[in-house]
Amino acid sequence: MTTEPYVGAEGDDHLNEECAVFGVFGGVDAGALTALGLHALQHRGQEATGIVTFDGEQFHAHRGNGHVSENFGAHSNGNVSRLKGESAIGHNRYSTSGETNQRNIQPLFADFEFGGMAICHNGNLTNAFQLRHDLVRRGCLFQSTTDTETIVHLIARSHQSTVDDRIVDALHQVEGAYSLVCLTQRAMIGVRDPRGVRPLVLGRLGDTHILASETCALDIIGAEFVRDVEAGEMVVINAEGVTSLFPFRDRPRRFCIFEYIYFARPDSIVEGTSVYRARQAIGAELASEAGVPADVIIPVPDSGVPAALGYATQAGIPFDLGIIRNHYVGRTFIEPSDSVRHLGVKLKHNANRAMVEGQRVVLVDDSIVRGTTSTKIVEMIRAAGAREVHMRIASPPTTHSCFYGVDTPERDKLMAARMSVDEMAAAIGVDSLAFISIDGLYRAMGQAAGRSADDSGFCDACFTGDYPIALTDQDSDAGTNQLSLLAAAS
Repeated sequence: MTTEPYVGAEGDDHLNEECAVFGVFGGVDAGALTALGLHALQHRGQEATGIVTFDGEQFHAHRGNGHVSENFGAHSNGNVSRLKGESAIGHNRYSTSGETNQRNIQPLFADFEFGGMAICHNGNLTNAFQLRHDLVRRGCLFQSTTDTETIVHLIARSHQSTVDDRIVDALHQVEGAYSLVCLTQRAMIGVRDPRGVRPLVLGRLGDTHILASETCALDIIGAEFVRDVEAGEMVVINAEGVTSLFPFRDRPRRFCIFEYIYFARPDSIVEGTSVYRARQAIGAELASEAGVPADVIIPVPDSGVPAALGYATQAGIPFDLGIIRNHYVGRTFIEPSDSVRHLGVKLKHNANRAMVEGQRVVLVDDSIVRGTTSTKIVEMIRAAGAREVHMRIASPPTTHSCFYGVDTPERDKLMAARMSVDEMAAAIGVDSLAFISIDGLYRAMGQAAGRSADDSGFCDACFTGDYPIALTDQDSDAGTNQLSLLAAAS
């Protein structure tokens, strides 16, 4: 659970997904398979990772700060070999400001009346602080500041007789967005919230069952995609197979539309749609809505590439790599010295002068959050000799914070919440700036009539302020306390 902004010292002010989940049931070397799955999902969380396995008698765990390769790679002191068992779940975490606290790294593990259980979570509970306050008053002792631990305590206090019913009982008390994966001594359980905000898929590798945030994690281990876990569905996987339950009241689907714009890996299939094709379609719609005479279309790498290809094809203007990304900027550059701090984005990007000099350039990016990266990119392109610089954004203006599992600045730090498009263009230093419209975004996603006020099928609150799930903590006095608590504990 993270609600404070985080901006890397490299100047990346994109929105950031908070975490990824992956699980294996009934597979030889389940821990190793889980490490591979988490590696494919590294883009969803880079601050910490963890795996819990069960070998039929006991649970084994390793959790650590850093990337998957640092904790489970060839030079990780045999961490994977110690994770014995034929079932496992794992988690990648994206934390906010400061260091990742070891006690917040998932999966969380607890011994219950029914035995041990590990649990990991992608999303954000919007009434977690209120629930936590009530639980503490009733004597619960919290070991972390994650909202996931709130679910653990609710399960522990449930009076239901079965593990499945205890989990359902706990989730009936929470509000927010979640894709949850749990591991007990007898089963692996996956649950999506009733709105289906965050993704979760079911896969299979022979007789082994897989749960994952995205299909790209199935690909890396050679597993086949079976289906998406449905909104409001609980899947219980045990020795008898997969059981599907729908214990929550049916509600209009609100899948996060930003998964298609930025969060998901482009080679994933999300809710039946290719992320790569969706981004191309968004770029094409953007060109139709806000085309401008130009000589070359240049993506802001890497997330802007598919949209820029779609834009270029629709506009009939050449596409080229006018910005080269350095993929080898390591964690050692998180705190550059004062003497090189001004170089900012050049640690990560450099202009390809041969493709830029003397050209009318259209830069295509996925979003503008604070505007810091965009400003530096534009300065870099102008310094490389561009005659004109136009920017086109493959999402509507980000005007509202997200409270459903995305690390977002407070609203007054969002550039589009403080400025008009013309003011943003002047601040960034471009000759023109345009965003895809909200209706254009929905057309690109296959909804010909644009957004429907009754049931859009997507959560677009970061663009519209239409929050489909109650923001209980933010709407109460608890909101400020929650932010302070989490900031102090990060």
